[in-house]
Amino acid sequence: MDSRPASPVPGTQSVARAARLLRLVTAAGGEGVGVADLATRAELTRPTTHRLLAALRAEGLVDQDDATGRWMPGPELYLMGTVAASRYDVTDVARDIVRSLAVRTEESAFLSVRRGDETVCLLREEGSFPIRSFVLSEGVRFPLGVASAGLAILSFLPPHDVDSYFARHPELEERWGRAHGEQRLRARLRETHARGYAVNPGLIVEGSWGMAAAVFTREGHPQWALSLTGVEFRFGPERVTELGRTLLAHAHQLTTRIAGGR
Repeated sequence: MDSRPASPVPGTQSVARAARLLRLVTAAGGEGVGVADLATRAELTRPTTHRLLAALRAEGLVDQDDATGRWMPGPELYLMGTVAASRYDVTDVARDIVRSLAVRTEESAFLSVRRGDETVCLLREEGSFPIRSFVLSEGVRFPLGVASAGLAILSFLPPHDVDSYFARHPELEERWGRAHGEQRLRARLRETHARGYAVNPGLIVEGSWGMAAAVFTREGHPQWALSLTGVEFRFGPERVTELGRTLLAHAHQLTTRIAGGR
């Protein structure tokens, strides 16, 4: 349930519900998502979900596949995104660094950005190793602290921001498993902060490991993360240390580039 207080501004609830549906539709990517799944994930009734989707479709923000009935991002959303990209998107600045990370490690490499209490994957580069993990791709969202990118970002937020995050999201353990209970997650945050990079030992999908390092704004805020994913046997102790050093070097390079050019 959403624990945020109701806003006195008329229409706010409808806007929040529509925005939630937009996030869920974009997270589903090109495969789309059915109305029943959207209703469940958004904690809305099916008629309300369908009414909001119809309104969003009329504005071009979502579209529906005639054959499957699944909902997908609409053309107007793309146009809005291209305008916003000039201010918020760093993929052009980061693309060669993400590619270098994939080449150096042979694993799939990613750039993710913090959006509120979530991370969103902006960029994926495939590594050369033939066995890959497909937990993460462009547009996929995870709560902070769940995937390695969000764990890296959350671990470098100020303590009061971390406390507030846990207060807002008591559902993490129920939704993502015991490993994401507050006590265990706080322990991983401390470990991540101490070594500088995050390690996710198959906590989302068994056998699929992830690692990440935070990328900072000029003001020192953790706003992005570079990450790697791969199969478990590729992440032995010695190689994790090596990959961690490589991640930190690339994250520092991107942080320096953003500070100099933005």
